Amino acid sequence: MHKVSAVFLFFILISNSVYGQKRTKAEQNSLDSLNAITSNSSNHDTIIANALLAKVDYYYLTYPDSAILFCEMGKNIFEKHNHTNGKSGSYAWMGYLLESQGDIEGALEYMYRSLKIFEETNNKEEQASVLNNIGFVFYNQHDWEKSLEYFESSLRIKEKLGNKQAIAMSYNNLAVVYVDMGNMEKSFYYLSNSLKLYKEMNDKPGISMVLNNIADNYRIKGEFDIALGYLQNSLKIELELGDLQGEAISYENMGKIYFKQGKIDLAEKFALQSLNLSKKLGYPDDIKQAALLLSSIYEKQNKGIDALQMYRLYITMRDSLNNGETQKNVAKQQAKYKYEKLKAIDDIENDKRLGIEKEAKEKQQVITMAISIGLAFVLAFLFFVFNRLKVARRQKKLIEQQNSIVESAKNMLELKNKEITDSISYAKRIQTAILPSEKLVKQYLKKSFILYKPKDIVAGDFYWLEHKNESILFAAADCTGHGVPGAMVSVVCNNALNRSVREQGLTDPGMILDKTRELVLEEFEKSDEDVNDGMDIALCSIIGNKLSYAGAYNPLWIIRNNECMEWGANKQPIGKFENQEKFTTHNVDLLQGDTIYIFTDGFIDQFGGEKGKKFKAKALKELLLNVQHKTMEEQQILIQNAFEKWKENVEQIDDVCLIGVRF
Repeated sequence: MHKVSAVFLFFILISNSVYGQKRTKAEQNSLDSLNAITSNSSNHDTIIANALLAKVDYYYLTYPDSAILFCEMGKNIFEKHNHTNGKSGSYAWMGYLLESQGDIEGALEYMYRSLKIFEETNNKEEQASVLNNIGFVFYNQHDWEKSLEYFESSLRIKEKLGNKQAIAMSYNNLAVVYVDMGNMEKSFYYLSNSLKLYKEMNDKPGISMVLNNIADNYRIKGEFDIALGYLQNSLKIELELGDLQGEAISYENMGKIYFKQGKIDLAEKFALQSLNLSKKLGYPDDIKQAALLLSSIYEKQNKGIDALQMYRLYITMRDSLNNGETQKNVAKQQAKYKYEKLKAIDDIENDKRLGIEKEAKEKQQVITMAISIGLAFVLAFLFFVFNRLKVARRQKKLIEQQNSIVESAKNMLELKNKEITDSISYAKRIQTAILPSEKLVKQYLKKSFILYKPKDIVAGDFYWLEHKNESILFAAADCTGHGVPGAMVSVVCNNALNRSVREQGLTDPGMILDKTRELVLEEFEKSDEDVNDGMDIALCSIIGNKLSYAGAYNPLWIIRNNECMEWGANKQPIGKFENQEKFTTHNVDLLQGDTIYIFTDGFIDQFGGEKGKKFKAKALKELLLNVQHKTMEEQQILIQNAFEKWKENVEQIDDVCLIGVRF
């Protein structure tokens, strides 16, 4: 979901009330002081009016009907005294309150009134803010053209004033409108300009917001890995700032992307983090979104009971929010009723002033009537306050019940996770046992290194070494997938390589790959399932100064005299393939000082850098050329450091295996 920046005038700028949070002692003391001011009839009208508007800031989220009442009372006083600043402030508040209650027509009427005052007083900064907020109202109504018109008008004023903060906000808002209109090019243009300004000001909340919106643009385009990179950077800032709701939203968005990519375990991990944070904050809408995502994830994992529990939580939160909308409508009608009562009081007061010379008896009747109406109003107000408290208690109890369910599920999940992690860790010991030891590698390849970085605990990549009839055979292999599925395929493929050499006595790389493919297909054909898994590999054999190479997709590079020579592989895997052909063996005469490199695609496909793009083969060649003057041990450290620097905060997307041998 994109984030739009709305600026509400005066007191809303300093508001920090959060629905459901308990007031601090300082806040309660401040509210008590305001109540004392408004109840003291000896205070001047405008002092009381300012106190009434200040009270709106304490009630507009928790008790919106009360907030509308106080705002209406303050507005009437300012209008009575024709107090310009007071009227503009109360109109701005009324616009916001009515928009939040769904009264769009009323909201716009008050916003236009506020705008007119600022135009008459030539207050450009507040004109820009009101225009922005009107654009925000039209945006919420999905009227993109009108929203665009007001956002652009606001931007023109801000650019004349030179307010970078306000300009950056407008750029972001325009970008969000354009993406909803389907114009991705303009959306990216405005987002890049907004991000540039926020970075110049070191405005971290602004930077985080724009990074989130850029990520959402890439998600819409289906470029999920780039979107994840931006989300990671946004999350880093949210963690630094302690923005828990921002973290919850980022985790949920990551979970959605991983779910789309079919990475169900990662989707579950981030969806659970989002749910736990949302429950901690007590935000029903965020809980609802995370629960719906988890329900889909558990359904995909065939966890029927867990999926049902999450869907029930989703329904509960949805119904709670729907009840909240119903309460908004009731509050709206009540505010209208109270407004009419207040208007009646004002009319009576006017009649009293016009009939000041009338008999004392008539005056007393008017006063008595006003007091009666006031008492009725107070009783009605107390009734609705009591009703709101009951609703709040019910919601609190409901959330506590759901917390208990989620906590129980969390404990069960942690236990299952531990069991699974222990099993995978044991599988790693088995996989490590089939890899050649460092001692064996150094025995046959004295000047060499192996950079091996599994993405998960176990890997689909593996390296292989065998000595047969004076031939030193070594390979870098990449089996389908990574993690547990990739590791299972790697065991089958490793065994097939061993059998091709040990049982068949083969030393020619092309013939070894032909036989390995035959053995792998034999294993997979034993199953009733249609298995399309397999292996990409670069395989070398050295006898004296003669090197032979064959490859399935993965090439051979040799660096000689500061030039990189490349031998291409056959464009077919070790596995099922329609147009199979014999693997080609390439023969090379090695010279003293030649450096041989074979590798899987994990390194060159890794996303990172400033623009979140792939590392690519060209950059790897340049890196290898730059470290040729180093020993093989030093090369390994420099290459590994380059990979970590490139990746930085971006998740590793695949296993990495790179072998270097100096002749």
